[in-house]
Amino acid sequence: MTIKKSASAQWSGGLKDGKGSISTQSGALSNQPYGFNTRFEDKPGTNPEELIGAAHAGCFTMALSMILGEAGLTATSLETKATVSLDKTESGFEISKIHLDLKGSVPGADQTKFEELATKAKNGCPVSQLFKAEITLTATLG
Repeated sequence: MTIKKSASAQWSGGLKDGKGSISTQSGALSNQPYGFNTRFEDKPGTNPEELIGAAHAGCFTMALSMILGEAGLTATSLETKATVSLDKTESGFEISKIHLDLKGSVPGADQTKFEELATKAKNGCPVSQLFKAEITLTATLG
């Protein structure tokens, strides 16, 4: 079984003065503006790194929910923040790291088991498997 989802980007102009928009097949994003200023100057709008972070956080958290279920556990709450690091290198820019910061409430789980299952989700989540970047995780059960 293959599931295909799509997104599109449109751009006009040069790198610094140009403007673009990003849309998703589902319509969750529809002509969302992005540009040099939203990526490198912290102006309002989106950028590829935060979209990658959102995709990774969502995929990882959903994978963890499945893995918890396989272990006979159900989360009351799972909250994941993905921090994507974009670094300037000699050859341009690269995404070098993604850190997943997870906070969870899982009745019946202890910290050791929670970390074990979260690591399994980090390694097995389909979005994690896309990246050559180092992916780290902090899992806090509370």
